[in-house]
Amino acid sequence: MTERSTALTVRTALPRPGHYARGAETVDQILDAALDVLIDEGASAFTLRRIANRCGIQVGKLTHHFARKELLIQHMLGSLLDYYEALLDESVRQPGLDAQVQLERMIGIVLDDIVSRRTTHVFTELWALSNHNEFVAERVAAFYAHAHRLLAAPIAVLNPALSPDQAEILARYISATMEGTTIFAGHGKPWAHQMPQLKAIAVKGLIDLVRTIRPQDVQPAG
Repeated sequence: MTERSTALTVRTALPRPGHYARGAETVDQILDAALDVLIDEGASAFTLRRIANRCGIQVGKLTHHFARKELLIQHMLGSLLDYYEALLDESVRQPGLDAQVQLERMIGIVLDDIVSRRTTHVFTELWALSNHNEFVAERVAAFYAHAHRLLAAPIAVLNPALSPDQAEILARYISATMEGTTIFAGHGKPWAHQMPQLKAIAVKGLIDLVRTIRPQDVQPAG
């Protein structure tokens, strides 16, 4: 299974709403409005009525395309996935690029993105929604599972002693380490101005970790 086909597990099993040009335009407006509500107003304001108001349409027109807000979340995650896949195509999936450079660039993409207002807010609010909605929790988990598999690929090349499961666990640790910077150095956070230094430390420290960690180091103590 390719990375692209694996990404489809994050998406809805239903076709994207809005088959005709006018319908597709409305769907894009709804998805943009939903993302704006989540970023600007937070998870507590993420209702179909609020999104319809933000979009300037009747609730009935919105529910014609998205009967439940969970479907909106799923399509939003698909759009976000498309965005990150495009970044990877542009800077990581290049002929002749060795695994270390690939991983360095992936780390850079994540940390550069964290300082954006959109990313600082949207993922924080998605996790808040997932705390109270099992469907959203499953979709968010699927999104991150795909991200962890992407990270695990160069990790497995750089440290072939690790099993596939161990490479993915290490990828999950790296993901958690990077995303943990959001509360300290994300958009509008106290140390956002230090993200370039944090990025430099992360690239060196995480690459060194990947190269030097042993399979037994991934096992629970005792």
